[in-house]
Amino acid sequence: MKADIGLIGLAVMGENLVLNIESRGYTVAVFNRTTDKVTGFVNGRGKGKKIIPAYSLEELISSLERPRKIMLMVKAGKPVDDFIEMIIPLLDKGDIIIEGGNSHFPDTIRRTGYVESKGLLYIGTGVSGGEEGALLGPSLMPGGSKEAWPHVKDIFYAIAARADDGAPCCTWIGDNGAGHFVKMAHNGIEYGDMQLICEAYHLMVNSGAFTYDEMADIFEDWNRAELDSYLIQITGEIMRFRDDDGQPMVTKILDSAGQKGTGKWTVVSALDHGVPLSLIGESVFARFISSMKKERINASPLFSSPAKNIPADKKKFVDDIRKALYASKIISYAQGFNLLKNAAVEYKWDLNYGEIAMIWRGGCIIRSAFLNKIFEAFKRDPKLPNLIMDDYFSAILRENSESWRRVIAGAVRDGVPVPAMSAALSWFDSYRSAWLPANLLQAQRDYFGAHTYQRVDKQEGEHFHTNWTGRGGDTASSTYNA
Repeated sequence: MKADIGLIGLAVMGENLVLNIESRGYTVAVFNRTTDKVTGFVNGRGKGKKIIPAYSLEELISSLERPRKIMLMVKAGKPVDDFIEMIIPLLDKGDIIIEGGNSHFPDTIRRTGYVESKGLLYIGTGVSGGEEGALLGPSLMPGGSKEAWPHVKDIFYAIAARADDGAPCCTWIGDNGAGHFVKMAHNGIEYGDMQLICEAYHLMVNSGAFTYDEMADIFEDWNRAELDSYLIQITGEIMRFRDDDGQPMVTKILDSAGQKGTGKWTVVSALDHGVPLSLIGESVFARFISSMKKERINASPLFSSPAKNIPADKKKFVDDIRKALYASKIISYAQGFNLLKNAAVEYKWDLNYGEIAMIWRGGCIIRSAFLNKIFEAFKRDPKLPNLIMDDYFSAILRENSESWRRVIAGAVRDGVPVPAMSAALSWFDSYRSAWLPANLLQAQRDYFGAHTYQRVDKQEGEHFHTNWTGRGGDTASSTYNA
């Protein structure tokens, strides 16, 4: 018996993906560098299933149907390159290497070109949904050698999560690094969603007006309306969960957050592409400052906190936070999809933004009813310049604007940091402004560096320099975007 696909790397994600693939009727060959894990797996969770153990790469490759399909589920970085080098000599023309870790998209661009130069095919696929998603159905974002897609499509569709309408949460994203870029953007948006929810929680906690059970009720109510999402759902469950002593478990957890780097990659990529990804940037920075726990403890007694303002109308207070959260969420996704649009131009990827929203509806961490609205927006206008220009989203922002501003003003008054919500509002106010003070900025740049400027009364693209002090010359610096 030959296997339909081979998988290297039996850590948590690898094991669960194997079980998922096998449960859909496929035979899977497995290999792990520490071969004891192979034995333990096939005699444990994989016992009695259509799983072929391999104790060498040669044994793994020889057990596969042609064209051979080998999926790498190993630590991102050098281990991926090492395995590619080890298996290339064992493969034949047209065989396919699939990499499903959290690789940085430039690595996937490089690897696709390298593997194709050897006569082989390469897929770098985003896999979102964690351990449970890997086992029951993740959101899959494959990209790379398009010739490989027909050979793996049926397997990918079979193992992917299903949205409420039954559609598989998987589609071909695009060439070379497109799949891993979209997964990176997904993770950046995930950072934003989580930070916004944490800010809503902080506002309620700081008010002193709510018990943890009341906050659980609030999040559960929100999950039945437009904020319906996996993250809102689990937040309600977290608020409700009690430690052994009966106290809310969340209050026992240290307020110092970690991160694995994908959010940072998203922000760096935004800087490289000149995209104002301010909300997601602030979400990454919020994790950084949370990790400065000792410094925060030392600073706390040096500065008095503003007096608490207990809300006179709790229902209105909560409703304002809900509206501020939803408006900010719209901005987060608008920024994220703007990054995708800019990357698509630079890397010549033909991205389908509506389909990307659709495959995020199930399996992944940011799954939500909200993504249907994004799909509908791009269905109405595939060339939509920005999400907030869609009629649905622009109407929501107009409707929620007063509450949004009231929440942020109250947070400033009460000394509650809301970096993501306030960054969202600042971005919105900038985007909707026909005039910004960048004329002064350009004058400053020309004053100290002769960087030139354009004039409102002259043709666009024509640049000018002024001798501001009378001591400068007429020579101007070359123009560039900063």
